[in-house]
Amino acid sequence: MRTDELVRILATGAEPVERHAVGRRFAIALGLGALAAILLMLVLLGLRPDLAAAMRLPMFWVKLAFSGSLAVASLIACMRLARPGRRLGRVPIALALPVIAIWLIAGVALLAAEPHARAELILGATWMVCPWLIALLSLPLLAAGLWAMHGLAPTRLPLAGAALGLLAGSIGALIYCLHCPEVAAPFVGTWYLIGMLIPGLVGGLVGPRLLRW
Repeated sequence: MRTDELVRILATGAEPVERHAVGRRFAIALGLGALAAILLMLVLLGLRPDLAAAMRLPMFWVKLAFSGSLAVASLIACMRLARPGRRLGRVPIALALPVIAIWLIAGVALLAAEPHARAELILGATWMVCPWLIALLSLPLLAAGLWAMHGLAPTRLPLAGAALGLLAGSIGALIYCLHCPEVAAPFVGTWYLIGMLIPGLVGGLVGPRLLRW
């Protein structure tokens, strides 16, 4: 078969892709995944009883901003990786900035604390379960994200899977904020970040297999 004939066959019935098709697909998937994660949090963990009082604390909003910023940056990464030939551009910088910011806040908090209190600022009371609970809440989001990405055209599959995992972990962390009693920056900058990176690692491992097209 000649090349021009092959091109003609492949082009038969081809239609232009809708302008916002990628964003719409991710919106549907993440909306359903977030709803499932919220229900999972409510059933297994419940809202923190003093949520209204906690919302008056600046660090509560810093914690939300940290998770939310990573969610936005990783979503941009996913949308770019969903299309062949798209570069990440400055997305890695956008991903690094929230981490640097929370670590700077954590450093100030540790320097200002008494030496005997620094371990408590880092470990809190829930360090052993926090990362795993965030990873657990991210599972519906990761599954939904993999479905959304699989229907598109990713070419860098490990990186796309890792970006999906980080997106799922970031949104899972946002939802976990509604239950978690910890607000210290050293805790958030350590265990929340680990909780987000766990699904990122899982996504990077399963991406080459589940995103293949």
